[in-house]
Amino acid sequence: MSTTRRTALSTRSAETGRRERLAVDSDIGTTGGPSGNEQLTAATGVILLVLLAALGITILRIGQLTWLHFFLGLLLIGPVGLKMASTGYRFTRFYTGTPAYVRKGPPEMWLRLLAPGVVLTTVVVFASGVALLFLGPTNRDPWFLIHKASFILWLGATGLHVLGHLPGMASSLRAPSLTGTSARGGQAGGAGRLIVLAGAIVGGVVLAIVLIPDFATWTAHQALWQHHHH
Repeated sequence: MSTTRRTALSTRSAETGRRERLAVDSDIGTTGGPSGNEQLTAATGVILLVLLAALGITILRIGQLTWLHFFLGLLLIGPVGLKMASTGYRFTRFYTGTPAYVRKGPPEMWLRLLAPGVVLTTVVVFASGVALLFLGPTNRDPWFLIHKASFILWLGATGLHVLGHLPGMASSLRAPSLTGTSARGGQAGGAGRLIVLAGAIVGGVVLAIVLIPDFATWTAHQALWQHHHH
């Protein structure tokens, strides 16, 4: 191979590497890259675990806590949407060949296979819950059955999902910042992630507050049922 050709190939390779590094640095500089995405996903997951634990308590006392069940369910829509968006973003960046996400690699195979089931049951659980809120207790069929059945499936799929990610959750929350540190010494995109997370929670709270008047048909029905059974 001639010296000129070797030089040309070397220059081309260097230029390709430079473009890839610029693409990676640009992503890291604005969002924190894969580590930032991992931290946002983990932080959202922790919020969801706390809210879902509270929602579980309302299920055990659904007769007395119907209003709180609806409130928490609506509040959860914000963080759930954010969790799906953050994981969907990683999925898109990996399969479109973004270098940093390709190097990070995908989750374990069994978690990738489980993901569609988690997403589908999540959508059905929340959609059927919202439908029940607006339809009221007198028109709850068949949505009530759909809600209960999808919840059972969702609980199993989500339980496995949580167990799969639980061992690495602490390290994900710390999210390595060696390659994603801004010039000011903070983690790249850190403020943006806090704003997005807070926005998802506030959005859920606002939605729940706005729809409180629609709880009335359910709470009145429950109060009437308890009156007739005492």
